[in-house]
Amino acid sequence: MFDGRIFTISTINEAQRAVEYLLKQPILGFDTETRPSFKRGVVNKVALLQVSSKDTCFLFRLNRLGLPDCLIQLLEDQKITKIGLSLKDDFRLLQLRKEFQIGTFIDLQEEAKEIGVADCSLQKLYANILGGMICKRQQLTNWEADILTDAQKLYAATDAWACVMIHEEIKRLLQTKDFVLIKSPEETKPVENND
Repeated sequence: MFDGRIFTISTINEAQRAVEYLLKQPILGFDTETRPSFKRGVVNKVALLQVSSKDTCFLFRLNRLGLPDCLIQLLEDQKITKIGLSLKDDFRLLQLRKEFQIGTFIDLQEEAKEIGVADCSLQKLYANILGGMICKRQQLTNWEADILTDAQKLYAATDAWACVMIHEEIKRLLQTKDFVLIKSPEETKPVENND
């Protein structure tokens, strides 16, 4: 779990200061959270954007900020590598708030495939690559609540931070070839054809 500093950002001034800090970092983890909808066809806008360095995570309350120019600048930045998971979904939902050009991003799902990992959920990647566990209990909570709980903040920060840690370990594994890929029994079963 993430054990660094977590800052909740609710104003434009706070967002500008946070982005100034983030634009000086060499690599960033990236994730979003959306209030779940339990009605068919109803999709809520992204409520939270999490961006983390190795030791500091900023939780941008987009339900209060919208997508201000400083965050657009960060999203469009070409110099800093930003790491996320299933980024197409995040970008599609973020662009419902405001259009932007996608900067330099790496999707962990694509990267994990390079070392032969088939199940690319964040939980599985964290367990298989870093040997840890991420609890997803907070995932379906209300991300538009007036005040985020400490558990929500830790969950959100961990998701963004974990992207950096997994990326760096995959990079190391690709360089050193210091891994053995073991296929699970489900992956090796023959597929039945019922035609």
